Amino acid sequence: MIPDKVVARIAARAAKEALATHTDTSGAHAKLAGPRASATVGSGTARLGLTLDLPYPADLAGVSRRVQDYVSERVAHLTGMRVTEVTLAIEHLIPADGLEHRRVQ
Repeated sequence: MIPDKVVARIAARAAKEALATHTDTSGAHAKLAGPRASATVGSGTARLGLTLDLPYPADLAGVSRRVQDYVSERVAHLTGMRVTEVTLAIEHLIPADGLEHRRVQ
């Protein structure tokens, strides 16, 4: 059996890949903190939890779904486990370059 900690590291790496592939992080990419993950493994299955930053503006629901799907598929492929759940916690929304200098008038 693969330890929880190892599966969590794989999930965090997969989330980082998903964000790089499925989001326009050109302006905010350097400011995004690396995703953090937790995993609970048992009986050939894994439950995953991810905490991450997302670029803003973005389709949060769409990006979240793509990240969840990608992480689930990637972890299942690399570990041979069935991923039963991937929960996301969005910690910060990071504005693209220039947005932090705008003011409402």
